[in-house]
Amino acid sequence: ALRPLGRTIPAEHDEARAALHTIAVHVLARRRYQVSGRFGLRASPGGIATPAFGDGPEVVRISGATLIREVAGECRRAPIEGATLEELAGLVGADLQAPFDCGADGPPLGPVDRPFEWPERSVGRILGWFDLGWRVLDTVVASQDGDVESATVQLWPEHFDAATTLTFPTGVRVNLGFSPGDAYEPEPYLYVGPWADDRPGDPAFWNVPFGALRRYAEIAGSDDPASLCRDFLEAGVRLVGPRDR
Repeated sequence: ALRPLGRTIPAEHDEARAALHTIAVHVLARRRYQVSGRFGLRASPGGIATPAFGDGPEVVRISGATLIREVAGECRRAPIEGATLEELAGLVGADLQAPFDCGADGPPLGPVDRPFEWPERSVGRILGWFDLGWRVLDTVVASQDGDVESATVQLWPEHFDAATTLTFPTGVRVNLGFSPGDAYEPEPYLYVGPWADDRPGDPAFWNVPFGALRRYAEIAGSDDPASLCRDFLEAGVRLVGPRDR
């Protein structure tokens, strides 16, 4: 179940998001890139994970408060609370000295010897948001006509959002995604982001410069948050897509 944020966002939400983002980029994504040249991530049960990569194959993932590395039939794990970035990177073989750039909005490497604080309630809220996002995005993508192309749903390390892009036969494109919050909007939100400047239909739907969003607080109190999210995204898709749909 989604955990309500209340009237204000807890101070630890930002701390939790920053810690998750740092480990996702400089441990998970960095390790995958080091082996495969790719750095996209996925939501996983209770956490965040790389897709399987390398000859092992190998998976590196966060599960709750634990970092896990699985290679073939072997598994190594360590608690995140109190561990340093250097220690976590060492567990999975991620080279913190090697050049790595996932984009301008990725977190800086920062101190590698500072122990992580891991506010489990806020971390769990963010991980639950990503899990919900993944299920909703899969449902929305599956509901599209066969001639609508969709990008692989990924958890992008740079912006730290779970997102996909739909491309209609007309060439119109729209991003759909779930963010745990960012510099623009600190509260977790889901969004519809058309690539073009056109904002068809009800002007009230398009409530932010990049398109439309709904905030976590509007979703968390619902008896069926997945349906509420799906309805919002599908409404945006209908507005942006071909008018004969």
